[in-house]
Amino acid sequence: MENNNASSNFIKNIVIEDLKSGKRKEVITRFPPEPNGYLHIGHAKSITLNFELADEFNGRTNLRFDDTNPIKEDTEYVESIKEDVRWLGFEWDGLYFASDYFEEMYKRAVLLIKKGKAYVCDLSPEEIREYRGTLTEPGKESPYRNRTVEENLDLFERMKNGEFKDGEKVLRAKIDMASPNINMRDPVIYRIAHATHHNTGDKWCIYPMYDFAHPIEDAIEGITHSICTLEFEDHRPLYDWVIRECEMENQPQQIEFARLNLTNTVMSKRKLKLLVDEGIVDAWDDPRMPTISGLRRRGYTPEAIRNFCRAIGVSKSNSLVDVAMLEHFIREDLKIKAPRTMGVLRPIKVVITNYPEGKVEMLEAENNQDNLELGKRQIPFSRELYIDAEDFMENPPKKYFRLFPGNEVRLKHAYFIKCNEVIKDENGNIKEIHCTYDPETKSGTGFTGRKVKGTIHWVSAQHAVPAEFRLYNSLILDDEQEEGKTFLDNINPNSLEITQGFVEPFMKNAKPNDKFQLVRHGYFNVDPKYTTKDKLVFNRTVSLKSSFKIQQ
Repeated sequence: MENNNASSNFIKNIVIEDLKSGKRKEVITRFPPEPNGYLHIGHAKSITLNFELADEFNGRTNLRFDDTNPIKEDTEYVESIKEDVRWLGFEWDGLYFASDYFEEMYKRAVLLIKKGKAYVCDLSPEEIREYRGTLTEPGKESPYRNRTVEENLDLFERMKNGEFKDGEKVLRAKIDMASPNINMRDPVIYRIAHATHHNTGDKWCIYPMYDFAHPIEDAIEGITHSICTLEFEDHRPLYDWVIRECEMENQPQQIEFARLNLTNTVMSKRKLKLLVDEGIVDAWDDPRMPTISGLRRRGYTPEAIRNFCRAIGVSKSNSLVDVAMLEHFIREDLKIKAPRTMGVLRPIKVVITNYPEGKVEMLEAENNQDNLELGKRQIPFSRELYIDAEDFMENPPKKYFRLFPGNEVRLKHAYFIKCNEVIKDENGNIKEIHCTYDPETKSGTGFTGRKVKGTIHWVSAQHAVPAEFRLYNSLILDDEQEEGKTFLDNINPNSLEITQGFVEPFMKNAKPNDKFQLVRHGYFNVDPKYTTKDKLVFNRTVSLKSSFKIQQ
């Protein structure tokens, strides 16, 4: 697991040294997502890192959309990304799009051609790959590499003017086909794509490649520290080459860190999109998804996610973080914030035969013993109740302390009850359980006559509010992928269980995204998608128990 000691943040140490030496006078970072999908928990790590690093040194952070691929991008993704960044608690200083700079990028590409540092190539994508060579063998030069500057300028302008089909020609940087770094072997920097762009419409039919666009964007915005994930480490020489050869005034520094990997979790936008497209989940915001919108709908709070991102720290080495660590932080956050109440997920009716018919008494309970500011509530108690099916067994094993024939338990906030009879239907299914109560055992009265080992939760049948409960398990069963199989073969068929039950009347007017701890069942969030004025739907955020311990 990555070190959670703040002093281990090597990026922060670089920033401190840069300011101290005078190399940098300020700190400007950016969060640069591609608008081709929804953000996930890995992006939350990058967002938290970039924004908090700049904040710590009174700097600035830009939100910039790297929208250089019109085929995969959409304004839906742009808006969702803005919403997620704000929800996480961050506000950007500047909002930019790579497409804002297309004119400037084109000019810089022309500059490279004029300097003899770029050429138009007619090789197909397959041929370019073949010519590139391998890690052990150098590449070979394209037959079009030595076109004249004039010819390249003419062809590139004609590419821009739409005279050629997609894939017919590309513009390549002219660097070194024998470089040990494959990224430097004349990479493609512009390709033709006759596609409508979400921001620029049909103005352009050539688009810059990410490796060319990104350093120029950073330089234009005056970014000081361009923080990205480790897979771009081998691209850094190209990043620096573009800045230098395009004669950019500002010279950002690219720094790489390890991306977040979570157990039993898909962390690829391409794979997440496949889950949506295949209908395995109901949308990008499905609570089983590790997207920020999915975590929000499941009941995660921005504070819990930020605390998690800080705790995993910033490292240079890839590692796998246990998803239990993320769950730990939402429990810690909701422990203080969420009212504790009672809900029955799989109801069985209990009739208290010696309780007066028609009588209703109100019992008082604290909403959260760890946060008395959340106040108290009144719970109606009557002759007929619902309890959870798991709290009753007709033939229990040893050390089962809940309700069974002849046994006595405490109803939370109420009385002792004793099971006397089990009523079944013609099919042998339990219809109701008949019990008696002891009026002397009321909670809060200081009764010490005898003790019982089990306490169970309940709701009054007469006052219970119907509710749907959605219980989630890991979407991915195994992190290891067998040869010849894809991650889709590891999908958990039981990742979602839906039950119909009841909650206390206290929760009748609960609003979407209100959070509660249901006694013994865990923390729940009122689902913003399926809840209506006539139906409450609860998503289980996380169960109550965990063996996970934060290492100090």
